[in-house]
This record gives sequence, C-alpha cells and structure tokens, in this order.
Amino acid sequence: MAVTKIKPIKSTLSKALDYIENPDKTDGKMLVSSFGCSYETADIEFEYTLSQALQKGNNLAFHLIQSFEPGEVDYQKAHEIGKQLADAVTKGQHEYVLTTHIDKGHVHNHIIFCAVNFVDHHKYNSNKRSYYGIRNMSDKLCRENGLSVVVPGKGSKGKSYAEYQAEKTGTSWKGKLKTNLDALIPQVSSFEELLTRLQAAGYEIKPGKYVSCRAPGQERFTRLKTLGADYTEEAIRERIAGRRTKAAKAPREQRGVSLLIDIENSIKAAQSKGYEQWAKIHNLKQAAKTMNFLTEHKIEQYADLVSRIEEMAAESGQAADALKNAEKRFADMAVLIKNVSTYQKTKPVYDAYRKARNREKYRAGQEQAIILHEAAARSLKAAGIAKLPNLAALQSEYEALQAQKEALYADYGKLKKKVREYDIIKQNIDSILQADRQPEREKGTERG
Repeated sequence: MAVTKIKPIKSTLSKALDYIENPDKTDGKMLVSSFGCSYETADIEFEYTLSQALQKGNNLAFHLIQSFEPGEVDYQKAHEIGKQLADAVTKGQHEYVLTTHIDKGHVHNHIIFCAVNFVDHHKYNSNKRSYYGIRNMSDKLCRENGLSVVVPGKGSKGKSYAEYQAEKTGTSWKGKLKTNLDALIPQVSSFEELLTRLQAAGYEIKPGKYVSCRAPGQERFTRLKTLGADYTEEAIRERIAGRRTKAAKAPREQRGVSLLIDIENSIKAAQSKGYEQWAKIHNLKQAAKTMNFLTEHKIEQYADLVSRIEEMAAESGQAADALKNAEKRFADMAVLIKNVSTYQKTKPVYDAYRKARNREKYRAGQEQAIILHEAAARSLKAAGIAKLPNLAALQSEYEALQAQKEALYADYGKLKKKVREYDIIKQNIDSILQADRQPEREKGTERG
C-alpha cells in the first residue's frame, strides 16, 4: 500500500531539491534519478523552462510524495515504482528528480517536477481530479507489484489511508505475506534468495524445521506452511523451479457441456434457487444479454470462452507493450528536442566563453547559460548524438510519433473494452452455473 500527497513549491526550489537529494537519506545518492535534466543542475534547468512559460503563475514545481507501508517493499522496488509513477504523471514532458528515502521506518519516494512542461511550455494543472489520477495510478502500480491497496467501502468515508489500514492491523499479516510471496516467487531463482528478498523488504526470518516470517510491527512469527498448500517450503521451491503453479479453482466442472443448454435449463426451471439468486443480482435482461452474446460470437462451450479470453488478453498485453515502447520513444524524443534546442540557443554564449581572455569573469556573468549548454552537451553525448540533428526534422518526427502513439492508445482501449466485456460474460455464466449447484451442496451438508 502507498499513500500519496502533492504540494506546490512556490520558492526555495534549490533547497527542496537539496533536501530530497540528501545522501544520508538516499544511500549516498544511489537512489536518485532524474528525467529531462541532470539532478545536479535541475534547479537551473527548471528555471530555464519556467522562463518560457505561456501562462502566469507562482508555482515553480510540484513535490509529490509516495509513502509505502513498513515492511511491504524494498527500497529498490520502491524506487522503480516511483519512476513509473513519475513517468505516468509527467507524461514525458516535465523535468523531474526522483529520490527514495530509506532513513525512516517506512520507505518513501520524493518526486519534484517542473511546473511547466518543456514541450509546449504549458503549466501543470494541479487539482482534485489530477490528484485522484495520481492516487489511482499509485494504487494500480501497487497492485501490479503485489502490494496491498485499500479499497474504500462503507464506514471508510473521511478516513485517510493510514487510518483505514490501522483499523485492520493484526488481521491481515498472513494476507500481506502471501501477497509478497506471490510477487517475489517469479523474480527469484532459489528459496534462499526469496528469504533474502523478504529480509530486504523488512521481514524477520526464523529458520528451522518450519520457516517463519515476521513483518515490522507484527507480534508473532507466521509459519509459511500455515498460509496454505501453495506456501509450504516444498511447494514454494517447486513454484520457483516452475514445477508447480499456484492452485486455482476451476470455475466449471463440465467443460464439454453446451453453455446455452446449461443456461436455458437453469432458466427453464423457474423454481431454481440458483437462478433466482443469480437473477436478483443480474436480472433477466442480463441473462438474455449473456445468451445473445454467446450466440452472436458463436461460443458453444466454456473452453471456447476461456480460450477466447486468453487470446484477447495476450493481444491486449502485446498492444500494451507496443504502447509503452511508443511512449518511451515519445519521451526520449521530447528530451532530445529540448537538449538540441537548449544547445543551439546557448551555443553563442558558450563559444564567447571559450574565446574570452578572462574566462572566470565571463563565466560569472553568464553562468546560467554556460551551465545549461554544458548540461545539454552532456545529455546529447550520453544519448550517442555525435552530429547535431536538424531541429525542424526532429519536431516533424515527434508529431508523427504522437499520432502513432494516439492510434496505439485507441487500439489498446478497444482491446481492453473487449476483454472487460468478455470477462463480464464469463462472470455472469460462472454466477448462474455455480449458484445453481448451491442447493446440492447444502443438501450434502445436511446429510453429513
């Protein structure tokens, strides 16, 4: 779980950057990253971008903080998640500096990004809507990385994430441990490496016949074997080796039975408690919609539906990867254009500096332009740019890439919509067919 908050920086930008880059808090600056700028000269590069702003305003930058629950994530993973969040928020158009602080009981990220973007020089609009977008993205990244996410429900109105989670403390240690294990198992090559990664995430490990773990703040150790059949040491070793997959409940026992016949038989029996229970939730219109969907898409058996969903999920994954690649190229191109433009604009000053008789005096008077030129030159060299490209050609390529990205985004959106549609149909089918078997299970319990 990660808690987020954002605030504007209206003055002392350099002090704010110095604070988040503190080597005592960032493992000797090992946990410092930047985009679109060098973290050493970020304040000057921010100032240059701000000077080109098309709108008035007092905000120099925004300071975004992402705090993780103690013991749930190690600092390297936290930094990686922070970069993904920063990229999502700034969309490859704002310079930012990201740092991860590990000096306190909980790992947390600091992201300071320029209030003006360096592409079209518009200001970032921070409001409730943009903040909820940040929080939703942070939650999405937590889910993708196997971290817990608070889902607000009844009685949670007006409570902060921390307050909501505090009420649950002590009741979900096992659930969090299982979540962490599920996230780490695909990433490690041995059981011993898994335990090392758990320790890095803050867990205390107690070896013995039955390995036990304890999270920060947890009173008692939890034996892995008490988490279920998939979490014994033997099962975990098999999962790491790829000889075992986590058990999943089969949603449908009779794979070869026609779905339409199954559903029609259930609906035909008006007295069917299973159908009545399902109909209360989804109603008759939804039942008819499900049957029409199966007929229209020529899906006759459950296996066909599952296969179709898997195919679309794979296609959606490929589209997502293509979109991510396009977004990275788009961001890289934006930075390249920025550096080429800055290099060209500051080159006359830098050339005069190199020819000056008293370089020290000249630099004192033109320090900002010289620093900007040197920073742009370093970035271009790091990008492997030996010959300065044509700026107009770069901008045309950038526009074409933007159109390509938008087309990929539209395709990805359509695929996601399709996947959701199929998932809903599958949930409907699972509901009616599983609910229809409920009375039989109850009778069996009574006989027992």
